Amino acid sequence: MQKIDLLGLDIACYKEKLKNGLEVFMLPYENKKNYFISYATRFGSDVLEFVDSKGKKHKLCEGIAHFLEHKMFEQEDGVDPFTFFSESGTDSNASTSFDNTQYICYGTKKFEENLRYLLKFVNSPYYTDENVLKEKGIIAEEIKMYEDIPDFKLEMKLREALYKNSSRRIDIAGSIEEINKITKEDLYNCYNSFYSPENMFVLIVGNFSYKKALKIIEEEIGDIKNRNKPKVNTIKEPVAVNTKEVILKENIEVPKIGLGLKVSTKNMKMDDLELDLYLNLLTTLIFGSSSEFRERVRNEKLLSSMYIEWESLPDFKTFYLMASTINPEKLLEEIKYELDNLNISINAFERIKKVWIANEVKIIDSIDATVNNIFDDILKYRKIIPNKLDIIRNMNIDKMNEIIKNINFKNISIVKMIGK
Repeated sequence: MQKIDLLGLDIACYKEKLKNGLEVFMLPYENKKNYFISYATRFGSDVLEFVDSKGKKHKLCEGIAHFLEHKMFEQEDGVDPFTFFSESGTDSNASTSFDNTQYICYGTKKFEENLRYLLKFVNSPYYTDENVLKEKGIIAEEIKMYEDIPDFKLEMKLREALYKNSSRRIDIAGSIEEINKITKEDLYNCYNSFYSPENMFVLIVGNFSYKKALKIIEEEIGDIKNRNKPKVNTIKEPVAVNTKEVILKENIEVPKIGLGLKVSTKNMKMDDLELDLYLNLLTTLIFGSSSEFRERVRNEKLLSSMYIEWESLPDFKTFYLMASTINPEKLLEEIKYELDNLNISINAFERIKKVWIANEVKIIDSIDATVNNIFDDILKYRKIIPNKLDIIRNMNIDKMNEIIKNINFKNISIVKMIGK
């Protein structure tokens, strides 16, 4: 077992890789009462085609990863996992994203019993023609519900404007037409291909014994063999955005805008983690809550709410900005002005670095925040980052300016959502 000291945070993570390839990450706290367990697979809605170990090509229905997540809670013995966990006051849930599916439970009691059960039910798929048909109606209602949410519509339309080929332009839940094609055989095919130990990991944070936890994991998963070794083909995506501008008319009172920036990483000569930090720092400086831009548009009463985020794909980083505003044209004008007239001061750069360092120290005191932080690192970089504080401290404005030179700030898509 490998002990990984998180430098500057006075805490350690324990990592073990089982013989079958399953990775286990454990971060025990002595001063907490609660715990959080995540059992995850690197299989999400991005995967729409793969080639199995025999060379056979498989085309998947859109939304199948999300559908499979729903059906994992159907157990042959009739026991509902939600009911099992709730009997000890433990919360449980699951989620599917573009690149992963995770099953979680979190609470304060019966850690060993709940860990064992979480592993068992995720390793016990039970699909029938009847329960698959029943789930289609449930997921169809979920899809319809999201289609009525303006923010969701705005994001999906922005994704369609940004991407020409990438599966990131498709709703994680798929479409009603696509999910109606899914069969139990399709689900077993995906499960046996992607729910294999070498494609999965366990993350545990909180009050628990890491030695006992590892023993339970080895007992429950250690003998499971990898069923199939699929090869997922990367979909080629052009550098240029798909559509420059889209206008939506919806039943809304306050208009909304979405702006997406597509950044090629081919000429960025740094590792993925460092590049992510610099890009996030850049957009925090430009559009963050303490930026001059935010202060100006608030004073002009242009901004009701705003959301910013970066997304990673092979060869690309994509920036999303979504906002509600009474004057979409004026707000877009202000945003474009910021992008066209970038001038990052050394004082602002160093100030945000100090805020980030303080936040990293603060995060480690919260189990929920720590889980999110570490889970993201495992997914993006396939490892725990023990020296993130030092990496942040060593960031410098010269590198930032080099990155800015390599970004085409004209390569943007804009979506305007206005009232009917």
